[in-house]
Amino acid sequence: MRSEFLPSTPLRPSVITAATPKSSSEAHRHFLTQRAYIPTHIYKHPAALLLELCSSMKELHQIVPLVIKSGLYNEHFFQTKLVSLFCKNGSISEAARVFEPIEDKLDVLYHTILKGYAKNSSLDDAVSFFTRMRYDSIKPVVYNFTYLLKVCGDKKDLRRGKEIHGHLITSGFSSNVFAMTGIVSMYAKCRQIEEAHKMFDRMPERDLISWNTIISGYAQNGLGMVALELVIRMHEEGQRPDSITLVSILPAVANLGALRVGKAIHGYAIRAGFESLVNISSALLDMYSKCGSVGISRLIFDGMEERTVVSWNSMIDGYVQGGEPKEAIRIVQNMLDEGVEPTDVTVMGALHACADLGDLEKGKFVHKLWDQLQLGSNVSVMNSLISMYSKCKRVDIAANIFENLQGKTVVSWNAMILGFAQNGCVNEALNYFCEMWSQNIKPDSFTLVSVIPALAELSVTRQAKWIHGLCIRSHLDDNVFVITALVDMYAKCGAVHTARMLFDMMNEHHVTTWNTMIDGYGTHGLGKAAVELFIEMQKGGIKPNDITFLCVLSACSHSGLVNEGLCYFNSMKDYGIEPAMDHYGAMVDLLGRAGRLEEAWKFIQEMPIQPEINVYGAMLGACKIHKNVELGEKAASKLFELNPDEGGYHALLANIYATASMWDKVAKIRTIMEKKGLQKTPGCSLVELRNEVHSFYSGSTDHPQSREIHAFLKKLGDEIKAAGYVPDTSSIHDVEDDVKEQLNNTHSERLAIAFGLLNTSPGTTIHIRKNLRVCSDCHNATKYISLVTGREIIVRDMHRFHHFMNGTCSCGDYW
Repeated sequence: MRSEFLPSTPLRPSVITAATPKSSSEAHRHFLTQRAYIPTHIYKHPAALLLELCSSMKELHQIVPLVIKSGLYNEHFFQTKLVSLFCKNGSISEAARVFEPIEDKLDVLYHTILKGYAKNSSLDDAVSFFTRMRYDSIKPVVYNFTYLLKVCGDKKDLRRGKEIHGHLITSGFSSNVFAMTGIVSMYAKCRQIEEAHKMFDRMPERDLISWNTIISGYAQNGLGMVALELVIRMHEEGQRPDSITLVSILPAVANLGALRVGKAIHGYAIRAGFESLVNISSALLDMYSKCGSVGISRLIFDGMEERTVVSWNSMIDGYVQGGEPKEAIRIVQNMLDEGVEPTDVTVMGALHACADLGDLEKGKFVHKLWDQLQLGSNVSVMNSLISMYSKCKRVDIAANIFENLQGKTVVSWNAMILGFAQNGCVNEALNYFCEMWSQNIKPDSFTLVSVIPALAELSVTRQAKWIHGLCIRSHLDDNVFVITALVDMYAKCGAVHTARMLFDMMNEHHVTTWNTMIDGYGTHGLGKAAVELFIEMQKGGIKPNDITFLCVLSACSHSGLVNEGLCYFNSMKDYGIEPAMDHYGAMVDLLGRAGRLEEAWKFIQEMPIQPEINVYGAMLGACKIHKNVELGEKAASKLFELNPDEGGYHALLANIYATASMWDKVAKIRTIMEKKGLQKTPGCSLVELRNEVHSFYSGSTDHPQSREIHAFLKKLGDEIKAAGYVPDTSSIHDVEDDVKEQLNNTHSERLAIAFGLLNTSPGTTIHIRKNLRVCSDCHNATKYISLVTGREIIVRDMHRFHHFMNGTCSCGDYW
């Protein structure tokens, strides 16, 4: 005889019943199909009571022998209870070991073990057992379908979900609100939100759970506005939103950045008495953080009587996303002090904060904490570790973590490639990208956005075209961020006109895209084009950000557009943008390059914030250009206070003294440098030829063609002198004039240019990349070299591009 009952039903004497809803309004009510009498001595037996109290697999294994010894193992009550508990504790194999030998199986055993398969085994196993139930003539109950539909949704298995949907209809549950809510949820999780909405609209009646399901479905599918509209419709149809509704809709509000709507929901939560619920408070603080109101989030957080780890994680993430990594670290420390055990989400938030701070020691502490938690090798945490170490300039540790990481994802590869690119390891970034490709791991938009800047640093047009082609073949050439990266790359490869063509072809322009193109024009000395594009951007309704103004100011600086630069700087506050240190540095550079040194120094003195290295560095560079010793000394003095171990600033001041023939002060600076062991970064220039990059250092003679290069430079020196070139050796002393000329003639960019001229055919453009600023003598010499050779020479130094042609430079000597 078969009998049905719910395993979770409290033990009672006589009769236990089982569930098959007879109408949609009675989804949770059950009627009797069969009855089974349980004698009092069985449900009152100590083993029965122990099974009721059992809470772990260890306890269950201790109780089973007692059941067997008591001769109760073949009782339906104990068989059902054991199957239920084994399933509940995740051991479907042991549940099946109890289930299979039973000759006269109760229906409830089938329903219970099906639930176990759905929760603890594969979808294939669960569906297979469901099919077996049909062959064993077990009449399905509504919960059979809801278990399976949940698994289909969680696994995103739409095909199987549709099969279960069909069985549900043929079993007569198509009007059951509980069953149809499961159908709606399954389609929503499988990203078939329109199909989910169709099922929702067909429901003859809807309860609060149904409304919450469809609202959550739209919110989780990125359709926050529709989710909000459904909340309004829900209210109009007489359903009052509950706490689950609010928890579902608040993340959508956060993603939309709809702060005003979020505040309205907050008000409703207070009026409805939900504000004290920890899940509501956590969702609210997360919403406020993502809407840029992290201060309100903190007020909510501090006012919470109870906090879960989710609350702590939301607050940490809020500070990280709000650009306050120090506060995020403080919250992590407070969390540890209060004895709250961190999760993988906590660790990832803390690592993000450490990365933003560039704080290696704190990052190592978080890494150690993760090891102590013994939460396993979570690939997402490992990816965060790779990013953290890379941003803290320990890409070697990041690479070691990556190499030992099992189950690498595309995110892992992206993090490692980006890490190498950020640390100037261009070749390593490209090698890993190629290795990723060789392992048939398909790159996504993030991969390309990581590797394209690495190629841009090489300034090789041929490789730029190669990666562009790969973007097209990967069908990512319509992604706004990929195309923006390509625009930036072409600009940095000297092909600014190609960059503009690509820019004009784009269907969508993000503010970053405009910034990239404006900056591209600026670094090529095309200041007027940069300003015109900025005006076009404003007319198009795109609101400029702080980066936009930095690009515009730099463009004005490189082209000597002083009045325009001053105007744009003063207009920043009209857009609600407060100038940052980089903007002040750009303004000093603008005024300094134009020779308005006194005005630049006054500007520094009147800054509302304490000037930093970049501001005084720009001032010192301008003093070098315009040979101003007095202000140069003042700027250098400040730089030595801020960064006493930077040899470049000492060398720059020494050059200013040398230009003014103040040799005693030159000697003093060099003595200081020798005592401190300071050195100027050696000049290095790169030139690519036939897929190989050749490096040249000032004065080096170790290149295979070194003898030819130096001989060619000597001959070329005579030709440019005949054309009017006059060497500038004012910054060199203690040697004869011919030696001074020889020293200038072996600067890295001249060696690279000579190599390029020797190894390419007439008419070929020479592309050079230098790690330092081009010196005034080499700049002048290169103009004459372009004149006498008829070649275009493009030099990219640490600040900008110089296009030399027919004896002129694109910078207009605002170099």
